[in-house]
Amino acid sequence: MSRFGVLGVCVLAWGLAAAPALAQSSGAAPAHGIAMHGDLKYPAGFSHFDYVNPNAPKGGTIRLAGVRTFDTLNPFTLKGVAAAGSDYIFETLMMSSADEPFSEYGLIAESVETPPDRSWVVFNLRPEARFHDGKPITADDVVWTFNTLTTKGHPRFRLYYAAVAKAVVEGPRRVRFTFKGGVNRELPLIVGQLPVLPRHYWADKDFEKTTMTPPLGSGPYRVAEVDPGRAITLERVPDHWARNLGFARGRFNFGRIRIDYFRDNTVALEALKAGTFDFREEHVSKFWAASYDVPAVREGFLKKVFLPHQQPTGMQGFVFNTRREIFADRRVRAALAYAFDFTWTNRVLFFGAYSRTENFYSNSDLAARGLPGAAELAVLEPFRGKVPAEVFGPAYKAPDTDGTHISLRRNLLKALDILKSAGWVVKDGKLVNEKTGRPMTFEILLANPSFERIVLPFLGNLKRLGIDAKVRTVDASQYINRRKTFDFDMLVHVWGQSLSPGNEQRDFWHSASANVEGSFNLAGVRDPAVDSLIESLVGAKDRATLVATTRALDRVLLAGHYVIPHWHIKGDRLAYWDKFGRPAVTPIMGYQIDAWWIDKARAARLESRRKEPAR
Repeated sequence: MSRFGVLGVCVLAWGLAAAPALAQSSGAAPAHGIAMHGDLKYPAGFSHFDYVNPNAPKGGTIRLAGVRTFDTLNPFTLKGVAAAGSDYIFETLMMSSADEPFSEYGLIAESVETPPDRSWVVFNLRPEARFHDGKPITADDVVWTFNTLTTKGHPRFRLYYAAVAKAVVEGPRRVRFTFKGGVNRELPLIVGQLPVLPRHYWADKDFEKTTMTPPLGSGPYRVAEVDPGRAITLERVPDHWARNLGFARGRFNFGRIRIDYFRDNTVALEALKAGTFDFREEHVSKFWAASYDVPAVREGFLKKVFLPHQQPTGMQGFVFNTRREIFADRRVRAALAYAFDFTWTNRVLFFGAYSRTENFYSNSDLAARGLPGAAELAVLEPFRGKVPAEVFGPAYKAPDTDGTHISLRRNLLKALDILKSAGWVVKDGKLVNEKTGRPMTFEILLANPSFERIVLPFLGNLKRLGIDAKVRTVDASQYINRRKTFDFDMLVHVWGQSLSPGNEQRDFWHSASANVEGSFNLAGVRDPAVDSLIESLVGAKDRATLVATTRALDRVLLAGHYVIPHWHIKGDRLAYWDKFGRPAVTPIMGYQIDAWWIDKARAARLESRRKEPAR
């Protein structure tokens, strides 16, 4: 599962005039939503999600922070760096709830029809759905959006919707998507994530160009102000067409959302403590442990809260670009992992805050553990002899130390043994290729200067192996462009995962995406076994099959040594000024900021404190 938006969804009964005849002819009854596996949690006509306060007050401003810059308000193309907040401007056909593994309910679409084999899907649009200029959202807008995104949009759209054969208008508010051959039960939900754009707005504009003109959307917010590269402000649409529907009740409560951009995370943290903005999700353990000891925190005006969640933590790591000759050999990639000392890093740099990541689907039942079970073996058996033998053995364990130099030395000696088997030897203090005599040199590309403190000790360990590795920190635009075009040796990346992985895995690991600019197959994975497992995964007919297939894919990816795994934490670290109310329930997907609201009493107390003389 992947999500192009964070907008809500609604569950309403079928209400189109032509519905009975059309539904009968299609062979599939209209439904208010669809679950990937199992049943929907919320019935038709539900009043609100369980993780919101349906009586939350509206109004006030939340001030957020962006890092570095932006140069476009069009988030749908490869060009430019898009401004934050676009998810609140554009709505999708359907939307997932945050307290189910993968279920979608009608948003722009009032109902959905799909046969048991899910070989096609029909969406029936709400008659009240409107763009911000008051014009209705039509089936023609849906088909135009699909065709435009897959021909002129970011290449990821072409990959994501590759199995869709065509989109056809069947009526003013009815659109059908037919799928290509093969079993892919996720496709109706994938198409449900399609953002719907206004054809009439784009008729005289170049969709592929960057723009600072606020685009026309249909979401609960619209762009109010733009300071190019520095700030963007969204305002709540007071007469939004869906404001009284179940999905919106208790959500989209802030009157305005202002996002100011800062040079880097360190500057942004200081701005938070100075009261320049209101809310921050903290990703730097050093900051969390040592940078919030200020009067406002001690007095309870600036809150530090850790909220556990139950979603997969995905994979963060040093990513090898296997398109580079030095990283083409799996043994080389495996060897270099011995030079990363997680235990020392976690103790000295992270204050012991993290757990080691050893799965691509960590913190979930999708992660491979121990020996493969019977169901996993059944999935893996066709690939015996075509994948590394360790796939059939105990689950991957990342090389680690006990934090001492002696332990690290043993790991480096192990790395040298593996490198020697791959044709690399140390001569005159440098690791060189036996055949060519070329030394091993490479660059680690970063965009965040705060990550240098983590990379530099790693570089020191690589130097002990005779490897000349360097770090290069570049500005946001250069980093994004180099990442899009795979112009790097190694970089740090996070692949987020859901409880229901599916078609987005093609963008991450499939051979077809390896050379598509802008894809997230950053490692350049090209493995027929991985390709086959992904196809089996997206075609899984039940949860048990999905779990077994994902675990098998996890084992094969880990055996490929495409990354040096980093770490994860099983919750969200939040720092915010005490002006908010938030729901009592945190769903399995973690906190939902669009369900928070301004608490007037808290905000007044905070404002009084800020007016007091400096202490």
